[in-house]
Amino acid sequence: MREQELKAALGKNIQYFRLQRQLSQADLAWKVGISITNLSNIERGNTFPKAGTLCTLAKCLEIEVYELFKEEIVHDESKTLINRFCDDITKNVMQTLEAVYTHYKK
Repeated sequence: MREQELKAALGKNIQYFRLQRQLSQADLAWKVGISITNLSNIERGNTFPKAGTLCTLAKCLEIEVYELFKEEIVHDESKTLINRFCDDITKNVMQTLEAVYTHYKK
């Protein structure tokens, strides 16, 4: 794995775990003790955090440090997250359509 690929995988995994825990970038940055800009640059693969920041990120995300570098998380589990969002959106749209139908049916 090249350096840029490592940065990209790290960034995507941090973003995945952050979203899975329903944290904004501001929330996670505050917990870790870094700026939002710094976290954003890490998630976009522009910068690589110091070792201490990596440890703190993992602790705040309730995972082990090595999980931040697993390539398969980006590919497999992000699909699960996307599917969950799609299911939620579909459910909300169906509920709204049902409410509109019920309202105008009267």
